[in-house]
Amino acid sequence: MIGSTSRMLALLSLLQTRRDWPGPVLAERLEVSPRTVRRDVGRLRELGYRIEAVKGPDGGYRLEAGSELPPLLFDDEQAVAIAVALQGVPSTGVDMDEAAARALATVRQVMPSRLRHRVDGIRFTGTESPSRVDPSVLETVSAAVRDRHTLRFDYGESDVPPRRVQPHAIVARKSRWYLIAWDLDRDDWRVFRMDRMAPRTPTGPAFTPRTLPAADARSFLAARSKGSKSEDRWSCVGEVVIELPARDITPWIDDGEVEELTERSCRVTIGSWSWAGLLACVARYDAPFTVVGPNALAEAAAKLAERFQDSVFPPSPGNRPSSRKIPRALEAQGNTEKCARVQDAR
Repeated sequence: MIGSTSRMLALLSLLQTRRDWPGPVLAERLEVSPRTVRRDVGRLRELGYRIEAVKGPDGGYRLEAGSELPPLLFDDEQAVAIAVALQGVPSTGVDMDEAAARALATVRQVMPSRLRHRVDGIRFTGTESPSRVDPSVLETVSAAVRDRHTLRFDYGESDVPPRRVQPHAIVARKSRWYLIAWDLDRDDWRVFRMDRMAPRTPTGPAFTPRTLPAADARSFLAARSKGSKSEDRWSCVGEVVIELPARDITPWIDDGEVEELTERSCRVTIGSWSWAGLLACVARYDAPFTVVGPNALAEAAAKLAERFQDSVFPPSPGNRPSSRKIPRALEAQGNTEKCARVQDAR
């Protein structure tokens, strides 16, 4: 059983995560009796925490909204989370590194020596995002999303009219921040990079939210980043067999799929914006490969092979090799799938 002080911190942490906690559930989570929970709740009340008893068959407890809590009573996990979150601000893409450093220093000074020692032991360097969002922009746009108010902002070029949108959601992805919104002037959904936005004030009138053409904002952004309207999938998806062990491919395949065929070969399903882009992804492994399908990928492979050969042997009358045979789609494995082997140009 954990000590009374640690147990009270754990109890406080649980009360802060949800509105109501049945007494027996708290007792089970803390591995103590309901009587001990009641006693710990009483001690927290003596410290100034406003904890309300909830009526019901099992009884329970609720931390009152707006309670003025005694400052900075953190358990070990919370202290570590704060240290990691504040030190990781440079990689979030929000331009508030100095404020985060000052906040960490303030929090550290009022922590018990035991937790201060743990926080001081967490040191790392994050990769700074090349695009930084002004905190005031993040605050203004977030308020417009929350209140469902029309937003006006300058975007990129200064000599163009401001954009007018109905903001739907903000999504952070790979250290960049995006606003998903309905563009009133273009009558369509758009994605805007927030580091390029300069909001104008005041905001416009309230609006009724539209239905996003995707399961959620994150799925919508993922779909648009792959050139799709609403589905989180690439517009071009193909299969190839690469003459490399699956273990050499899997760590670098991102959202593709790898199927082991032999110890020295594997089938890879991968997507991209275009067939040429898909072939470029495959070519980076620098190994022989066979196109399994679809036909469009095989045709793109043949055209790309010609393009590569033309870069070495320009197609002029006096500088053309006598043989330039590029294999086309071939029948494979006794079914209707088409495949073509991409070979070195002769």
